[in-house]
Formats: sequence, structure tokens, C-alpha cells
Amino acid sequence: MRDILPPSSAVWNHVEETARKVFRSYNYGEIRTPIVEETVLFARGVGQDTDIVGKEMYTFEDRDGTTLTLRPEATASVIRAYLEHRMDQVPGLRKLYYMGPMFRRERPQKGRYRQFFQIGAEAVGSDSPAVDAEVIEMVIEILSRTGIAGFTLLINSVGCPVCRPQFVARLRERLKGVVNRMCADCQRRAETNPLRVLDCKVPEDQPIIDALPSILDELCEECRSHFDSVKSYLAGRSIAFEVRPRLVRGLDYYMRTTFEIVHGALGSQNSVLGGGRYDGLAEALGSKIPAPGIGFSIGEDRLVMIAEEAGADVRSGVDLFIAPLGETAFQYCALLARELRQQGAVVEVAANGKLKRSMELANKLGARFALIVGDDEMAGGRYGLKDMNSGVQEPVTREELLRRFAAHS
Repeated sequence: MRDILPPSSAVWNHVEETARKVFRSYNYGEIRTPIVEETVLFARGVGQDTDIVGKEMYTFEDRDGTTLTLRPEATASVIRAYLEHRMDQVPGLRKLYYMGPMFRRERPQKGRYRQFFQIGAEAVGSDSPAVDAEVIEMVIEILSRTGIAGFTLLINSVGCPVCRPQFVARLRERLKGVVNRMCADCQRRAETNPLRVLDCKVPEDQPIIDALPSILDELCEECRSHFDSVKSYLAGRSIAFEVRPRLVRGLDYYMRTTFEIVHGALGSQNSVLGGGRYDGLAEALGSKIPAPGIGFSIGEDRLVMIAEEAGADVRSGVDLFIAPLGETAFQYCALLARELRQQGAVVEVAANGKLKRSMELANKLGARFALIVGDDEMAGGRYGLKDMNSGVQEPVTREELLRRFAAHS
């Protein structure tokens, strides 16, 4: 776990504000679920045999004996809230987004922490492939507006309860002859959750995995038609993608469309976000009414890392540093600073009256301009405004100053 400090926090704010604007343009509303949920929610929703539930969750017993867990992901919580608050009674597709911390006790990796942050969305109430395509389009819009390029969209279909069981049975049978040559995690997954073997990242296991059966050969007619439609809709939007038959998600509730976006800046653990369709999750949580949906979650820690490395255009630092000369000037400058801040400018007022020290501080803060105000400047109504980059200083009136920083902000 870690602290997030300035100036990095400015990039975090930029990423989140960008995502909020995109979500609003697609008519998504924000949902905020508790950080702590009953453990059974994740055992039933995520899957008892997943790595998350089996090895990674932070779970503890409450005073009344209830077992609670810090949320390792948000989709199960969102669907729990969707059902609990009878959001299915409202006509149409429910579009929800979230931002916040999640918790998993994972092995440390680049851009991955045990308290990590996700930005995600869920579109609940439709099994249409057109919704899948729009969700993927929205994800790409978030990345593009954040200033990130050079990423790759990977897609697959993991079938449905009709066709997936026979693929899993075939996969389990094929693994019997080779799993003893694979990593310890794969040996365990071959028994508990064979699909997760396909998601193994151990380099030595890749030749074995490449020779395993493809789920695309086992899709039923409905799943094949659904996947073909998703690909057609993406192509119609000029969204480039690669079909990866080995792409699966680590959670049990996924079916049909799955997708992932990877970026080379992250090295071998290069996934920025993942998502997919979970048409059976509501039923797994006890609902008698189907609530088909599709969603995604972005690893915000990794997204911020890429944005920083890409030199995201984030407005930070001080617009104007005011250096008052004397107590009377300080009182005057405090009022001037408040007026400028109300216009949106970032203003710092020196508490020390020594000009040399004030200008040194302005440089350290990266101020764009410095304003020097003493008795003569107040009496004459004109101040010395210094451009800290060029060193050029010019006299400005109060009205000119307010106009300039209103435009600047």
C-alpha cells in the first residue's frame, strides 16, 4: 500500500475527471458501494475456486460473528445493490460507474498494490451485443481522452452455460497429460478452475497453453452469433481489435464477451483493464429475475503510471505567486488573492516579507508569474508582474491583472 502525493495526485485527478466526463456523455450515473461487504457475496459472486477468494481477500470476523471482507472488486457489489434496491423495476438499461479502492493480497508487481484503485462501469439489463460494443467504445474513449495511445484491444468469447461445460471438460481431459510440466498455480487450477490455466503468464507454460483446445471451436450457435455481432459492431466503429482465444477472465461470473486492453509500457504484466459479460451473476447472488450485464474495470494505478510516462497534459503548479512587502501590503494581497482564486487561478501569497526569499520560493513552486506589491504599488495602483520563464517584468493595473488571470484560468 502507498501514499499518493502531489504532483502525482494531479494526474490522478486528471484521469478521474476525464473518466467522469466520458461516463456522463454516455449517460452513466455514479454508484458508491461500501468498502466492506459480507464475505459470502464474493464467494458466491466471484467464485469459491478463484484465486481472489482462495488466496487474496482480506477477510475478518466482526464482533457478532459475521465474516466481512474488504472488497476485492466492485461488480459483485454493484449487482448486489442493483438487486437490493430493485433497480430492475426502472425501465431501460441501467448504466452505472464507480471509482474507488479495492483490496487484494497479491504478489507485488509493477503498477499493482494491495490497496489499489479501479475505475469501472456496468451496463445492466440487456444481453444485446450492441451494448457490448458501446461499452468497449466508451473504454477506448476514456483512454484516448486521458492522452494514452499505443494500446491494444483483445477480445474473446468464453461461451455460456450451454457450451462452456463441454469445453471445460475437454480442457480438463487434455490438461491431465501436460499439467505436471506446468507451474504450481496451473496444477492447482487444472483441478479447481481449468479456464484460468489459459490465463497463466508464466513464460515456460506458454507453449503448452498454445497447444490446448480453443473455446471458439466449442461455441454454441447463439454464442457464435453474439460474438460475430460484437466484432461486426466494433469494425463498424473502426475500432481495431485482436481475437485471442486464450483470453479468459479470472472471475466465475463472466460469459460470452470478454475483453482486455494491454499497453507495452507496463512490461510483461501489461493489462490496463479488463471486462466482459456476466449474464448469470444476478442468479448466482440469489435473484429469480435475470439481470444480464456487461462491464469493465480499469486499474487506475497502472493507468496513471502510463499517463505520467506519456507526459499527460495536466495543469498543475502555481499560476501567480504574490510577494507582499510589509504587513499592510500582505492584508491587501490576501484580498486580491481571494478574488483571483474565485476566478479559478492558483495563487500563493508569501507569508514572509523579504523579497529575495519570496522570489526563491516562487521558483521552487514553479510559479508562472510573480507579482510584487509594496506601498508604492498600492498607492499608484500598478504592480510589477514578472514572467518567471522569460524574466520580463511589466506594470499592470488591478483590473488588467484580474482580466489576464480570468482568461488564463
